[in-house]
Amino acid sequence: MWTVIYIAPSAKVAEHVRDRLLAEGFFPKVRQTHVAKDQYEILVPESELDEVQEVLKDILRSSPE
Repeated sequence: MWTVIYIAPSAKVAEHVRDRLLAEGFFPKVRQTHVAKDQYEILVPESELDEVQEVLKDILRSSPE
């Protein structure tokens, strides 16, 4: 099962987060939300959730938004 871990405010931010997670060995998906045109959900397999949350914190701290 896939779980949303982050909602990015733009496609650029979503791509950056996805690329960083891929580089860390995770398997993220990106999909556009149905709520707002310019929001994108980052999803990961539920089995990766705990590890991804730690890495995501570091990514977001260093991410240019």
